[in-house]
Amino acid sequence: MDTVVNTTHGQLRGSMAGGVHRFLGIPYAAPASGAHRLRPPQPVQPWSGVRDATQYGAAPFQLAPPESAGTEWDTALAGEDCLNLNVWTPDPGRAGLPVMVWIQGGAFEIGSTAAYDGRNFARDGVVCVVINWRVGADGFLDLGDGQANVGLLDQVAALRWVRENITAFGGDPGNVTVFGQSAGAMSIGVLLSMPRAEGLFRRAILQSGAAHHVLPAQSAHRIGRSLAEKLGVPQTREAMAAVPAQRFLAAQAELKADLLARPDPAHWGHEVLASSMLWQPSIDGDVIPRRPIDRIRAGASAAVDLMVGTNTEDWKLFLAITGVIARVTEQDLAESKSVDGFPPIGVYGLPAGTAQRDYRSHYPGSSPGELLAAVETDWWVRIPAIRLADAHAKEASLTSARTYMYEFAWPAPGLGAVHAVDVPFVFDTLDKDSRLFGPLLGPNPPQELADAMHAAWISFASTGDPGWPGYDLERRTTMLFNTESHVVYDPRAWERGLWEGVR
Repeated sequence: MDTVVNTTHGQLRGSMAGGVHRFLGIPYAAPASGAHRLRPPQPVQPWSGVRDATQYGAAPFQLAPPESAGTEWDTALAGEDCLNLNVWTPDPGRAGLPVMVWIQGGAFEIGSTAAYDGRNFARDGVVCVVINWRVGADGFLDLGDGQANVGLLDQVAALRWVRENITAFGGDPGNVTVFGQSAGAMSIGVLLSMPRAEGLFRRAILQSGAAHHVLPAQSAHRIGRSLAEKLGVPQTREAMAAVPAQRFLAAQAELKADLLARPDPAHWGHEVLASSMLWQPSIDGDVIPRRPIDRIRAGASAAVDLMVGTNTEDWKLFLAITGVIARVTEQDLAESKSVDGFPPIGVYGLPAGTAQRDYRSHYPGSSPGELLAAVETDWWVRIPAIRLADAHAKEASLTSARTYMYEFAWPAPGLGAVHAVDVPFVFDTLDKDSRLFGPLLGPNPPQELADAMHAAWISFASTGDPGWPGYDLERRTTMLFNTESHVVYDPRAWERGLWEGVR
């Protein structure tokens, strides 16, 4: 059955199945082509008649994802008209429904809205929105020309579209929750601190990502210049925008190969070497005035309800699926050697010998590769999540906002509670995500855990309360999600102390 709604730009025809209305490929900004390439998003031009919204829109230009990322990224459908979003709603005729806007992950390099199905949020009374945004150099080229971080500005433009249009789909523009995982959560960490995002959402959920991952301007400018050199064009946005998309992507791949072949911190900068992410938000002094975690500590987003968490063995995923975890030796840890392109342990800033001494004392049966994975998990996501919760809880105590923390501990067979395993549980798509992250879950993932997490996310988006006590600096209450979920108190005290002054 077709459904037609009126938006500020024109009418849309969606479809309905299973009691859920779906509208796909809705433009929230003009195509990122011609004079708009590599530049901030521009307004959508209104259309006449009824626009079809029954097919997914184009994904952003991107490098092919690794095989481990699943098969639903639709990179073959990439195109300039990629600034689109999808909406699932229980009923466009309703009013005042909570709204959840998903910002996908992918290392700021890959992503496609077609990979995420929001129907079960709509089934349970939520208007769910999934957005595309520009990735790689298309989204995060910084030449020091006042045009940086356009991928984040895409996200802001999508949130403005939600504020102006979500009523037509039954949603409440005053009750919007942004939620995201990995680079999506890192994006939200930035949005929490961005002046241009202020007032666009009431709540935020960050899954395996927080507010630390940004590049200093100097590092970002160096990367931008290096890309121009690879392309053989002047270091201007106009010249680089004129390069065909496939050559533009190939140059990015060449630059990434250079980074892996020559991991020199003097050339790339410490942040790039530690993360291996060439394209991420940069502190440009405008869109991002300074490091997001520092602005949050100073009170940015103190009035926003916040939930943040990580998976117990988050970063083990990447060492495990590549087989590198079995090749890391004690000597590699002791001498801080890079293994198969993975950063040396010394780049994370801990004193020499910490992995073998402190981490070994807490994980006595772990292999050297597993110790490296534990350090990476803490550097990438766990300590940033704790710092964000601490900063927000301190400032939110002056407002009526609340802070919550969780840890996802269910071990996927043969892997553990690794990165991205939580996503199908949150979306309650254990039976649908057979291709996206599904292979990580094994044959019988626990539906009762999906029921619990999905319900908690909806409860938080609806009321600001996920169903367990809030986080404060005294008890540090944390919900531990597993087949038998329960509350724990300050579960990562030793890591928090160990990384004090480092991360």
